[in-house]
Amino acid sequence: MTCREFLDFLMDYLEGELPRGESETFETHMRDCPPCVTYLDTYRETVRLGKELLCPADDSIPEEVPAGLVEAILAARSAGDQSPEK
Repeated sequence: MTCREFLDFLMDYLEGELPRGESETFETHMRDCPPCVTYLDTYRETVRLGKELLCPADDSIPEEVPAGLVEAILAARSAGDQSPEK
C-alpha cells in the first residue's frame, strides 16, 4: 500500500468498513510508515476537536434568548434540510 492509497482508505478504516484483508494491509502500512501514523493521529484529533466545537457538552440556550427566535432558527434549519440540492 502506498501513502496515497492509505489516504484513500482512511475514512473506511476509521469507520470499520474495510474488509479484513484491506484492513490488515492498512495496518501493515502504518507499522512501516511513521508519517502516515502521524497523519492518522492528527486526523483523529482534528475530528475530535471539530465534534467538541460543534457539539458542546452544554447545549442549553441562555434564558435571555427569546423563544420565538429559537423556534424560527429551528424552523429555518428544518426547511434547509428539506430543500433540494443545487
